[in-house]
Amino acid sequence: MAATDLHALLKSLRVWSPEVTELRPFDPAAAPAAPLPLFTTWFAEAVAAGQPEPHTVSLATSDDEGRADVRIVMLHGADADSWSFASHATSRKGHQLSARPYAALAFYWPVLGRQVRLRGPVTAAPSEESQADLHARSTGALAAALTGRQSSPLSSLAELRTESEAAWERARADPAVPSPTWTLYHLRPEEAEFFQGDPDRRHVRLRYMAEPDGGWRRELLWP
Repeated sequence: MAATDLHALLKSLRVWSPEVTELRPFDPAAAPAAPLPLFTTWFAEAVAAGQPEPHTVSLATSDDEGRADVRIVMLHGADADSWSFASHATSRKGHQLSARPYAALAFYWPVLGRQVRLRGPVTAAPSEESQADLHARSTGALAAALTGRQSSPLSSLAELRTESEAAWERARADPAVPSPTWTLYHLRPEEAEFFQGDPDRRHVRLRYMAEPDGGWRRELLWP
């Protein structure tokens, strides 16, 4: 595709078309005192509104030289202390989190014109907790965790197929087989921002900031 075709295609696209997006009113004054209850409500509403894969989230990290990186991962849970995701400790993101244990998460639910952004320090869960997380998932998830060496160079798709088939056999034969490098990570937010799109571009942005006493301070941001 030529660059001119790309620009024309971009100009033809619309954000938050009324046919597919419902921009709901959001009153930040009525928001709860902590971010988790609001996140839980917004997540449930995204599911109810038919948002595809609402549990996928962009994870941003940086390497030991401070260079940014980002990819899509899956949310594994959230509680009053942290939001959780998982990967191999030996993967690219695993090495980056080991070097710089700080990250950001960004959820985007276009069916409601909403975003949720969080950032804060990241800790690795103990092995027992990480393995329990893995084994609570599907056989396919276990097989994927047992396949190859995530983020390492791959010689061919044939090698991937061979390793994957062997991993599927192991996962079916022994659903409790460990994947030693599989790690559950917990991001403890220092900031949590909720963004609600508005048809007149008067978007509402509410930011929560963690206080030393464990509470949260809230403020509005210009869109």
